[in-house]
Amino acid sequence: MELPETLAGKLYLLAYDPERERLTGRRNLEYLLRAAALTELLRRGLLREDGRTPVAVGTLPAGLDPVLADQWRRIAGGRSHSWQHWVRWPHRRTVRAVREGLAAAGWIDVEEYRVLGVFPAARIALREPRVRRALEAAVSSALRGPLSRVDPDDAALVALADAARLHAVLTWRQSREFRSRIQKLAPAAGPVPLALRRALQARGAEAAS
Repeated sequence: MELPETLAGKLYLLAYDPERERLTGRRNLEYLLRAAALTELLRRGLLREDGRTPVAVGTLPAGLDPVLADQWRRIAGGRSHSWQHWVRWPHRRTVRAVREGLAAAGWIDVEEYRVLGVFPAARIALREPRVRRALEAAVSSALRGPLSRVDPDDAALVALADAARLHAVLTWRQSREFRSRIQKLAPAAGPVPLALRRALQARGAEAAS
């Protein structure tokens, strides 16, 4: 079955609860999708790590997903910053950009409206629920199947979902049960899951202070 090409697109669909017909994990979703873009750029060789910071490599490929391209340009054109900085980068359009890409590709339908006639919101519907079920199966296989057969993209997906506490993918119980396995999968995402976890911890500490 054909699936979305990007990690961010896959994680967005996994964050969607088809029974309640809404996104879950919204509080962490912006950070998670940016972390997914960083991971994919790293896995594609468009970023490398230099002194614990991401550095853009080469030139921007034609036709690159807009979310990935935007992240690459900001890293290539800006000052050197940590992975955690780029996960926390103060931009509020990542979720919307991923959503628009999925809608344009025909994975979801989006109905925009305003709450109380003022606040913008959107209703999301999956066009093909089997796609999300296939992604759930990939997660299950990464956790339970032979480690040598796990697709590196699926390993990265699981590591990022765990770091963001995306319970639509991994419940608290599963995160504890498969802790050792998740640690073995995490290297597929390089330094990004740790940066994501620390970014979320830092935001929580700031909110509590």
